[in-house]
Amino acid sequence: MEAEQIDAGAIRVGTPKRSAVGMPAIASSMEHALEEMGVRRSLKVLTRVNHDGGFDCPSCAWPDPDPEHRRLAEFCENGAKAVAWEATRKRVDAGFFARHSVAELRSRDDHWLEANGRLTDPVYLAPGATHFEPIAWDDALRLVADRLRGLPDPDRAVFYTSGRASNEAAFVYQLLARRLGTNNLPDCSNMCHESSGAALSATIGIGKGTVTLADLEDHADLIFVVGQNPGTNHPRMLTALEKAKRRGARIVAVNPLPEAAFTRFRNPQVARGLIGAGTVLTDAIVPVRVNGDLALFAALNRALLEREDRQPGTVLDGAFIATHCDGFEAAAAAWRQLDWPALERLSGIPRAAVEELADTVAGAERIVVCWAMGLTQHRNAVATIQEVVNFLLLRGNIGRPGAGPAPVRGHSNVQGDRTMGIWEKAPDAFLDGLRDEFGFEPPRHHGYDTVRAIEAMRAGRVDVFVALGGNFAAAAPDTAVTEAALATCALTVNIATKLNRTHLCHGREALVLPCLGRTERDVRPGGEQLVTVEDSMSMVHASRGRLAPVSAGLRSEVAIVTGIAAARFGEDLGWGSMGDDYRVIRKHIERVVPGFHAFEERLDQPGGFVLPRPPRDARTFPTATGKARFTVNPPTAVEVPDGHLLLQTLRAHDQFNTTVYGLDDRYRGIKGGRRIVLVDPADLARLGFADGDLVDLVSVFDDGERRVRAFRAVAYPTAPGCAAAYFPEANVLVPLGSTAEVSNTPTSKSVVIRLERP
Repeated sequence: MEAEQIDAGAIRVGTPKRSAVGMPAIASSMEHALEEMGVRRSLKVLTRVNHDGGFDCPSCAWPDPDPEHRRLAEFCENGAKAVAWEATRKRVDAGFFARHSVAELRSRDDHWLEANGRLTDPVYLAPGATHFEPIAWDDALRLVADRLRGLPDPDRAVFYTSGRASNEAAFVYQLLARRLGTNNLPDCSNMCHESSGAALSATIGIGKGTVTLADLEDHADLIFVVGQNPGTNHPRMLTALEKAKRRGARIVAVNPLPEAAFTRFRNPQVARGLIGAGTVLTDAIVPVRVNGDLALFAALNRALLEREDRQPGTVLDGAFIATHCDGFEAAAAAWRQLDWPALERLSGIPRAAVEELADTVAGAERIVVCWAMGLTQHRNAVATIQEVVNFLLLRGNIGRPGAGPAPVRGHSNVQGDRTMGIWEKAPDAFLDGLRDEFGFEPPRHHGYDTVRAIEAMRAGRVDVFVALGGNFAAAAPDTAVTEAALATCALTVNIATKLNRTHLCHGREALVLPCLGRTERDVRPGGEQLVTVEDSMSMVHASRGRLAPVSAGLRSEVAIVTGIAAARFGEDLGWGSMGDDYRVIRKHIERVVPGFHAFEERLDQPGGFVLPRPPRDARTFPTATGKARFTVNPPTAVEVPDGHLLLQTLRAHDQFNTTVYGLDDRYRGIKGGRRIVLVDPADLARLGFADGDLVDLVSVFDDGERRVRAFRAVAYPTAPGCAAAYFPEANVLVPLGSTAEVSNTPTSKSVVIRLERP
């Protein structure tokens, strides 16, 4: 409690910025790079980020321009920080673990843990031990294999994956789990974009977007950016938006917070961004209330339908609807029954503003809707995204240049992991492919997603937990419950580049296995290896590390996974050959996963190759009916009791996912700490608080209350009745039992809270 108060009291709050990037981003990038890597190492590595022959940025999954249009510095501020964080000269070796007990390390925050540097050698925590101790690689792999062999049921093992694993690592990882006999393959998608996949699969037949970078930059007339803050989460997206805007496209931001990038972008690659005025990106900012997006798009769809009713044949794309869609009549009937006052209340947007927005839509021929976790982490997230699809279908905005849905993924290969079979409910066609390729029968029953894995651990139904990257304890909801659940396991295994919270929330035994980073050369008996990744727009390309490994004790993710498999199963599936030469893995992928024909050969194409997307490629929709599907999605929103607020968790600018690079949030004017809650000034006054007060945040759910202590209240222009705080600090407030319908994604953007004085 005392430490929490000190942290909150040290926070300094200034005026939020009115522009994004520019010279401050360059200065911040260089500061982190030089501090972590030094001048020579920085020059060597940063010039290879996102270039052919170099490595894919370990940060977000935003696509790269065509090779001929890439600049020398083809990275953003957060990309530079991610590279520096991984390529740091700092080390966490055996001496570090000898000096620090597990109990002491648990008292530190994640920023401190990761800032100590790269893990260098495997370490083991014996039952009852107070310190991690070194362990030989062969002994570590044998220990994992022995514990897996001793399971009474394969489903007592869980294999978690972060979104940074390569396609090759993900493929052998899911193969290991299924060879063992389980589909317990939760991943970070379950906590972020699972709702997108569920909604898109049901309505257009694929769980991915259909848009290319050229659609945004060269063809779209109107671009919606919904529930997303690209200035912090995907800064390279701002360049694409600027190109579209300067070409004449209109851009609408739908978001409860007025983020800096929505106002003005100062492109650091051109003079107007450094010494000029930059570019005003958005034509309109729609301050939707938290969880009001379903009502907003339903209102917009009703407004478009009313225009069509008044002037038939002039607003909707009747030919597209008749030829390629079903369900329109039911959806139209539902829209006509909607009550405008209810839509205004649920969305927080007046009807006049919706009508003005509908005018803009009616004047655009090609529309793209981009979104991120501001849409996906609500109880009604799947319905909301289905309503976005309805919006696009009404005017034929799927399957033609400059139009379509564009879910913008977070971690660099989270989409590729799913393509490679990291999914607890993989389709039979994929499992049939594994059977035919490897000669064993994969399990067909569905496994645990992230929330169900935590529930199973809590109930004592999991003995072995393995994490391929990520920071499970920090990323998951209901922090105290998640940490206690991990402690019930007999063995926890973490394959990682840096120490983090999850490694310290251990089972009776624990292993931390250090792996190569994306920036490092990977030399195996088959020679120097490359790996592949898939970006947010279904482009697959190669990644080759350029730096010498930070330690001779490191192994690649592929080598670790295939090493565990060989120790458990011998050479039944050729694990050794896959671990020695990743071309063997790619040959297996080529024969199992659709779209990867001539995999090795197509990797030589500049920029890689794109995977099939039938809705875009040929306006074919592999749904249950063979058509794109209109759906009926009754508008709902979280009802907030008097005296309460609706909280969303979000990132600070000096952060990527659970990795915290520093304690500032430059664009929002926050410095020196993270324990803050952003609240509209009128709401603070109404609730009896003032800017700068220390408050406890108490979340309210049907199973009880959760509390985080001593946050600094910051008066901020959020949507009325709404609030925001950073994750992972606020994840303790997100109930494990509060998840999205269909997708089971935690509702981290819909947390009912009240403020109390400490």
